[in-house]
Amino acid sequence: MHVLKLTSIGTSTGAIFPKDLLARLKLEKGDRVYAVETPDGILLTPYDPTIQDQLDTGRDFMKTYRDTFKVLAK
Repeated sequence: MHVLKLTSIGTSTGAIFPKDLLARLKLEKGDRVYAVETPDGILLTPYDPTIQDQLDTGRDFMKTYRDTFKVLAK
């Protein structure tokens, strides 16, 4: 478990992430972190949840037209 410290940044509040947590999340200064509300609480993730919806839609599309893509790939 990691504990994040909140600090003042101008008129806003920011969180300080330990280096080992940044490395595990593959985050660097300037990257975005998304806070997603789940039934168990808040999930902090480096992955944009809207992108997952788009990927799922694309996979469904490709599955539907699988034969067409096979013909086009030749």
